[in-house]
Amino acid sequence: MSMQKSIINTRLLVNSLLISSLLGGCATTSKVSETDPWEGWNRGTQEFNDDLDKAVLKPVAKGYLWITPKFVNDGITNFFSNLNDIGVTVNDLLQLKMAQGGMDAGRFLINTTAGVAGFVDVAKMIDLPKHNEDFGQTLGFWGVPSGNYLVVPFMGASSPREVAGAIGDALLNPLTYTFVFAGGGAAVSAINSGAKAVDVTDTRANLMPTEKIVDEASVDRYSFIKNAYQQRREYLIHDGNVPEEEELQLEDEAGTEATGIVKTTSAAPATSNHSPSLAPVTDNSKHFLDLSAPVKK
Repeated sequence: MSMQKSIINTRLLVNSLLISSLLGGCATTSKVSETDPWEGWNRGTQEFNDDLDKAVLKPVAKGYLWITPKFVNDGITNFFSNLNDIGVTVNDLLQLKMAQGGMDAGRFLINTTAGVAGFVDVAKMIDLPKHNEDFGQTLGFWGVPSGNYLVVPFMGASSPREVAGAIGDALLNPLTYTFVFAGGGAAVSAINSGAKAVDVTDTRANLMPTEKIVDEASVDRYSFIKNAYQQRREYLIHDGNVPEEEELQLEDEAGTEATGIVKTTSAAPATSNHSPSLAPVTDNSKHFLDLSAPVKK
């Protein structure tokens, strides 16, 4: 009898602990769901992306930097940036930014010709600025809501609107249509895949200086990236003039989450000139790792 009572008491204790943990988990989930209903999925996906980065991307990027002279690295970065200017120009026009569209079209023409297919940023030498416009911003310009924060495998920080925007950006990238040439043969497919791999590697390599900032600037890396991403997107969509109510909402959400998050609401558009002394923000033109440093004013 004493043995049976002991077993019964143990089961009751275990059941009570399980019920308490479930109730506590439900309460926490209810609280989180108000601002981040997909947090469970997002954290798991971010961990997957981080593991992929540590196992593959970062070692490859380190090797790339080790064997690639700086002028070659800069040339490759300029080449893909020049291709990106095609999509930037189209999105300028879709957002009714005609003057800016003319500037970005000029950048592409000048760099493609005088800049040897874009490997040299001649437009920068003549003070023709580069802008950051993508299809996600265009959707936001026309009133499409972003939806909940979403971490996508291989892409990183995003949202339903930005996923649709990434598809639009792919349709505006000339590399997407290389299959049209040469009948879509294996050689062209290999060139296309290789070009995309180089683009990803080059992007990852350029983010090396800011990686340490993210790891050391926040107690909760997930919350830091999420809030930096959301604030960055609002900044870009509104061209720096974020409505006060939206800015306050983002600040309130950041305040209710993990401590140690650096404010980035005033972050300027990212460029390739990284500054290790500044908090990193999201550069959505490169979804893969979502980290870049703002321009020092």
